[in-house]
This record gives sequence, structure tokens and C-alpha cells, in this order.
Amino acid sequence: MTITRKERVRQIVTIASILFLLAVFTLIGIYVGLPLVRQFREAPESFRDYVDSHGLFGKLLMIGITMLQVVIALLPGEPFELAAGFVFGWLEGGILCMIGCVLASSLVFMLVRLFGKKVVELFFQEDKIRQYAFLQNEKRLDILVFILFLIPGTPKDMLTYVVPLTPMRLPTFLWLTSLARIPSLFSSTITGSLAQNENYIAAIITYAITFLISAALIIWYRRTDLAKKTSEEQTK
Repeated sequence: MTITRKERVRQIVTIASILFLLAVFTLIGIYVGLPLVRQFREAPESFRDYVDSHGLFGKLLMIGITMLQVVIALLPGEPFELAAGFVFGWLEGGILCMIGCVLASSLVFMLVRLFGKKVVELFFQEDKIRQYAFLQNEKRLDILVFILFLIPGTPKDMLTYVVPLTPMRLPTFLWLTSLARIPSLFSSTITGSLAQNENYIAAIITYAITFLISAALIIWYRRTDLAKKTSEEQTK
């Protein structure tokens, strides 16, 4: 099968566009995101004063940082969720983080749908992508995506890129993942808010409860997944 000149030009433009977007987000992450992560870890009070002093821009900055964390896996998400609760309180901070997640997930979803698997391969190796081939099962797709985003510790950044390769529609994806993110996201902002008010014991208890719930969910998922695989092997 020969490739026409027009198709070759389109491929070049597609690859160049993806690389440009990747370069822009990476540079922003390195020169804006990482310094803010360090500032929050080293001097939380100065981070709060910096963000709080910028009013509406500070809120937009928090949304932008959350978007960067989803689009570029270079940035850890949890420190900024804690920071959002520390600066804005658990409710407003959680809402800002959720807005950032929804916007970034929409962007990634549309990029993958527009440019295809080549976008995913820019970030993840082929063998890693193949591990999620089970998501092609349309009958179980919704519940699988919900569970994977509900359980802390799963590679949500990768899943955000992989799910658009399935038949799932964008509204369904955003609804399921946003709902599944609520427990871990708001537990982080609550912890950050309690720490800001110097309720350190309550913050530690909140984090410990979240950890125990997360561990229970992970164990449950692994056991049910193992049981399913064992059943499938026995029926072969």
C-alpha cells in the first residue's frame, strides 16, 4: 500500500503538532510546575501566600497545575491536591482540582481520538498499552474504568490516554472518572485544610483512614481480578 504525498504531509503535520504540544506542556511543567512543588514542600506558608495573593489568577494557576499533572506525568498529583486544600480549603480546593482534571482529561481524550494511538505511544511503551487490552470488552468497560479510577495507586495518567482507544464516549468517560476521583481527591484536600489549621492529628487520622480504605479496595480488586482470570482459565 503506497502512501500519497498528501497523506505523508498530513502525517508529518500530525506528528509535528503532537510534539509541539508535548514540548509546550513539558516546558511549563519543568519551569512552572516543579518549582511550585518544591516551594510547597519546603515552605507551605509562602506557597499559600503566593497563590492567595494573586486572587483569581491564583485559582486559575491551581487549575492549570492540575491540568499539567494529568497531561504530563512528570508532575505528582497528590502534593497539589494537598496544596489546594491548604490554600483554598477542602471544598473550594477540591472543586478547583476537579475542574483541572476534567479539562485535562477532555483535552487528552480529544487528542487521542483525533491523532490515534501514536499520541499514547509518545508517553507509554507498547507492552504497557497492551496490558489494558481487556478494556476493549464493551460489556464491562464502564465498571472497569470506574473501579480503576476509584482505586488509589492505579496509573490514572496512563488510563486517561488508554481509555480513548476504547469505544467509550467522552461524556461517559468524564462522568465515571470524575465520580471515581472524588474520595481520594477530597481526602487529600481535607488533609491539606486540616494541616493549614494546624489540626495535624486530625489530618494524620484522615490520611490513615484513606490509606486503609485504599488498601482494602486494592486487595479487593486484585482478588476479584485474580478470581476472574482463574475462572476463565478453568473454562478454556
